[in-house]
Amino acid sequence: MTDLKTVLVADDEPSLRRVLGSIIQREGHRVVTASDGQAALTALRKGEVHTIITDLRMPQLDGMELLRRAIVEYPDIPVVILTAHGSVDSAVAAVKLGAFDYLEKPFEQQQIQQVLAKALRTNELRRREMRLGGAAATNGRFGLVGTSAPMRTVYNVIEKVADTPSTVLITGESGTGKELVAKAIHEQSARHDKALIKVNCAAIPDALIESELFGHERGAFTGAVSAKPGRFELAESGTLFLDEIGEIPLEMQVKLLRALQDGEFDRVGGIKTVKVDVRLVTATNRDLGKEVESGRFREDLFYRLNVVPIHLPPLRDRRADIPLLVDHILEKFRSRLGKDVRALDPDALAVLATHDWPGNIRELENLLERTILFCEHETIAAADLPAPLGGGTSERPALVTGDSSLKEIVRAETERVERQLILSALEETGGNVTHAAKRLKISRKSLQNKMKELSLRDPEGGGQKG
Repeated sequence: MTDLKTVLVADDEPSLRRVLGSIIQREGHRVVTASDGQAALTALRKGEVHTIITDLRMPQLDGMELLRRAIVEYPDIPVVILTAHGSVDSAVAAVKLGAFDYLEKPFEQQQIQQVLAKALRTNELRRREMRLGGAAATNGRFGLVGTSAPMRTVYNVIEKVADTPSTVLITGESGTGKELVAKAIHEQSARHDKALIKVNCAAIPDALIESELFGHERGAFTGAVSAKPGRFELAESGTLFLDEIGEIPLEMQVKLLRALQDGEFDRVGGIKTVKVDVRLVTATNRDLGKEVESGRFREDLFYRLNVVPIHLPPLRDRRADIPLLVDHILEKFRSRLGKDVRALDPDALAVLATHDWPGNIRELENLLERTILFCEHETIAAADLPAPLGGGTSERPALVTGDSSLKEIVRAETERVERQLILSALEETGGNVTHAAKRLKISRKSLQNKMKELSLRDPEGGGQKG
């Protein structure tokens, strides 16, 4: 990682704080220390923190209470628990509560490095996903934003399959919000009061993926100073979410298949079979069907994972949701950035509607964050948007020469975008002009006037649709 990350170390032993601080600094990161949980909370309020490493037993406020507070107040920050030998049960309980991982004392330097790298990567991914999600109220369901036909299909599938034991495979391009769907499935199921354990398979080295998923016994490999349960065990009676499932090595897929089929597995270096009751949800931005054809993914595992497929549409296929997403993202950034930017004017929205969004919602929120930072007024105009937007779009106006003026070109392009937005809104609302006007955030009369101006047929009042 090239950018400086901040790690908060909370422990009442000065010597341990120094040792951990030295290891973390050698990895190229900044260290903030606290002698107890209360001091850790103060440090969290003072500045940006990317990962917390905390002891369980501390004065004032112990590690478990610090974890509970962090989960609520700083949900994007992974918490790694330190525990002494004999307190592993408490550490496992902490992971089920929401801790990212735990380390048993005494630990090896390599263990700290590996867990820290995964935690910082997870923090980066969580921050991206949190910017996309949040309660959507009437603008969506299950914490997802959007009311377009593709998103309504997603909501219907979530509603039907959430409270079943069936395995779910979520597909979609990067930045479409697959982790939010996995969270929704868990929260709508009968397992909602149990653990939701998340694993990003792309963030784990191939040599460690088996131990990460299935655990290991003491001495199973170099650095395995004690036995440790894997993510399957930690998700007992709950849900295990494996993101980027297409990144799992071919040789590991056999063991994963057995765990799915039989509900049992062996720890690395173990001789005792472990049985679990886990609901599995997976996600990928790859085409697993093509991966099977190329021999990079087992066909039997693919069919086992793909019992219930949920496909998240790219943003270019749900352009009618862009105004809702913009409002949602602006609301999030107003408090985070301390900028009172409240809306985009129609021309700015028209520009966003013509972009192809190869990075999907993640690209949209990155662009809006950058725009808000430099905007000096409450409403963002088209001129405030970065140019070019990036990635290109097949629907941008071609360079026009001859007698056409720039003003004429812009007017023609604006009319084309307005037509596209109105038609999309009418299609999504079944031709209901009143509801379409609400979607477009204009009055019913304004919409009817604009439709007349563009020679669009009013479904409720006749006329010619051009």
